[in-house]
Amino acid sequence: MIMWGLFIISVLLPMVQQKQIESARLRLMHDLERKRKSRVITMIHRQEALSFLGFAFSRYIDIEDSERLLRAIRMTPDNMPIDLILHTPGGLVLASEQIARALLRHEAKVTVFVPHYAMSGGTLIALAANEIVMDPNAVLGPIDPQIGQYAAASILRVLREKERKDIDDETIILADMAEKAIKQVGEAVKELLSEKMGPEEAQVLADNLSSGQWTHDYPLTCKELKDLGIVASTDMPKEIYKLMDLYPQSSQRRPSVQYVPLPYGNENPPSPKV
Repeated sequence: MIMWGLFIISVLLPMVQQKQIESARLRLMHDLERKRKSRVITMIHRQEALSFLGFAFSRYIDIEDSERLLRAIRMTPDNMPIDLILHTPGGLVLASEQIARALLRHEAKVTVFVPHYAMSGGTLIALAANEIVMDPNAVLGPIDPQIGQYAAASILRVLREKERKDIDDETIILADMAEKAIKQVGEAVKELLSEKMGPEEAQVLADNLSSGQWTHDYPLTCKELKDLGIVASTDMPKEIYKLMDLYPQSSQRRPSVQYVPLPYGNENPPSPKV
């Protein structure tokens, strides 16, 4: 009986602890919403380990994330600001562009908070915001597309440095895809920036971010972003850091996009039931 009791406790205790953490997140998110009179949404990706087998898998921006985030935006009144807390290595171009365009169309102010990093597709999403707020040590990243395991710009370099007769058909096909991918991502970045700066400035910035002049994991600091023409505030609310503490590396899979699941009116957000 004692062994069975210990077994039941070992099974139930992690579930109880996870529920407590989720409740604490919702309370903190709601406090931040009341303080800023906004809808707070999180998109936080961590590398997680499966407790039984002990190997790690990484989270990234996928279609499930875009579906959940678009639902949160639809449930937010047009005149209510959105605060998106972003912590991601990037992910699918399709999902990232869907999220970015939905944020761009939202009529009220959109603020993206980057406490640690938002790379690749995360940077694309951040560019859609009216304001980017970063920790002084946080970074964004280039938005150059990847074709399989290779950078699109690196594939195109093969065509420039080798004669056509020395290049196999598969590389030619990859190069065609790479050229289209760079053009499409560049156009998406320019579209996001066109309302914030002139068309020429937007084109230059789009080329810088999508052309592959850096490695895909190159960290763009606040200073480098300013030099590129992207102004980011470093006035990070303390509540953001407290919220990040509630997203430890976990052995259990959880939704990476989270928000108080209630449609908001123009009044103060209602208190969630947890």
